[in-house]
Amino acid sequence: MSQLTDEELARRVQRGEMQWFAFLVDRYEQKMARYAKKYLFGNDDVDDLVQDVFVKAFTNIQSFDASRRFSPWIYRIAHNEFVNSLKKKGRDNVSFFDPDTLFPHPVYEEQNSEAEREDLKKILDTSLDKVDAKYREPLILYYYENQDYQEISDIMRIPVSTVGVRLRRGKEALKKIVEETNLEHE
Repeated sequence: MSQLTDEELARRVQRGEMQWFAFLVDRYEQKMARYAKKYLFGNDDVDDLVQDVFVKAFTNIQSFDASRRFSPWIYRIAHNEFVNSLKKKGRDNVSFFDPDTLFPHPVYEEQNSEAEREDLKKILDTSLDKVDAKYREPLILYYYENQDYQEISDIMRIPVSTVGVRLRRGKEALKKIVEETNLEHE
């Protein structure tokens, strides 16, 4: 079963072989939990939300286009669940007007070495909760979930160029947070 791709597993579930969905859950459960915990700091119902993601994925599996990648599809479901949870709790205002998506920007390409990427993940671990949600989510998807710009664009339903802008601005916000934290400790 491990030799089957996510898309092949999804096709089998779509054909009515429901038992194959358990393999998708096994592959994505830890990823969804990590994504939820990083994105929804201090939210007590992370496990329930992750379960809701899988229930929605199972319920809507027929809408999955098996000619595309499964990963961005399930992350999109998770994104919607997490944003809805934040809205219900009144945390991290999610604005409908976002100048990042309305005004085109050149695509900002990441040029980090593996060592730089690991250093940034350490900083993210300690400071991510202080970053605005619209910058936090692309940082999580890129650095923790290893999604590329196009996949993040598909998950968040924003232009690829906006993904680059948000990653750059998120890193700038992190740098500022780290600098302020260092000044406070001196």
